[in-house]
Amino acid sequence: MATQAQAQMLMLLDYLPKTEGLLAKWQLIVATMAVFNTIQNFATLKLTRRLYARVPSASITALQARTFAVWTLTSAVIRGYAAYNINNKTIYDMALLTYLIAFGHFTSEICFFRTAKINLPVLSPVIVSTASLIWMLKQYDFYVAP
Repeated sequence: MATQAQAQMLMLLDYLPKTEGLLAKWQLIVATMAVFNTIQNFATLKLTRRLYARVPSASITALQARTFAVWTLTSAVIRGYAAYNINNKTIYDMALLTYLIAFGHFTSEICFFRTAKINLPVLSPVIVSTASLIWMLKQYDFYVAP
């Protein structure tokens, strides 16, 4: 007989995406992390200032953090929706584009605008966006019927 904790865990597993492969579950993980990042951006400037470490701390404003939070939440919604609709070409493409935009943003902040330096707060989204882009491009035909 399953314990109450095991029963609750099994119940939570029912909410995971049901598609074959791991990409849909990855989309859900990344979307969930983005929601936490959104909350952080609304709550404090501390981590946002660590991200853009090459500019004066005072130039990172609450307005900028809230704007970044809204973009992050928008990406989370798209990626979360993709987790449960991974075989829908339009949604798959939209999710893929969110990673391309994130990669472009962080790469440009490091290389062109020089507002971010290479540290863990910057490397994390660069690694996630790069790995997700490669994964989604390589698995495109598997998830989206031609």
